[in-house]
Amino acid sequence: VDAINQDNTVVGRLMARHLLDLGHRDVAFITPPLTKRQWQRTKRVNGFVKEYEKEGLKDHVIIKAADESIDSQIPRMDSEYSMGYELTMELLQEGRQFTAIAGQNDMMAIGAVDALQDARLRVPKDVSVIGCDNIFYSGIRRISLTTIDHFVALKGRDACDIIIRKIDT
Repeated sequence: VDAINQDNTVVGRLMARHLLDLGHRDVAFITPPLTKRQWQRTKRVNGFVKEYEKEGLKDHVIIKAADESIDSQIPRMDSEYSMGYELTMELLQEGRQFTAIAGQNDMMAIGAVDALQDARLRVPKDVSVIGCDNIFYSGIRRISLTTIDHFVALKGRDACDIIIRKIDT
């Protein structure tokens, strides 16, 4: 089977390294459910944790995943945003200590930003937030989210190249 993927372990490590380089020692990682069907999510989380583990800070990472039942529902347009918002509010209500939040993707990170702002915390002054995907909304000035770009358009081009080569043979 042909596939075009990024190494999500590396993506998680990049996210963690950025936060570590900024001095963040106590962090949270929010994610949709970590199920076998969505195994790439787990790879990103594992890469993130491994980078903190390298620094002797594995116990300083909070992993907050949405309930697995969510993956059995038909997603709404705002599902990931809502998960990011709710998981961040749960972290705050639980009194968990963190100076940064990493979102599995940009929509979750944007949800986290809104939750933090609703809790009267300033982003990035009080809590930093990082996402992944580099979606259009991440670059809007009001949001201005730090994000990892994994070049989706190039993946599409590469996938088309594979298909065209198979047709030609």
